[in-house]
Amino acid sequence: MKKANSQDMDELKPEYRRTDFGELVRGKHANRASEETNVVVLEPDVAEAFPNDKAVNDALRGLLRVNHGSD
Repeated sequence: MKKANSQDMDELKPEYRRTDFGELVRGKHANRASEETNVVVLEPDVAEAFPNDKAVNDALRGLLRVNHGSD
């Protein structure tokens, strides 16, 4: 299969018209995507203490157990 070059990718096939696609909106799903994610960015000094996501989750679960035990 032949790879398309960038010029081919920028052009519509003859059977399509630009008006067939409606108005293009950049990032129209960005708000919904940000609401559905739970990514937390750690400060560099904190990130150094954890080798991976499992270590972070284990530490946070430990804190939750300690906190719930003190209620």
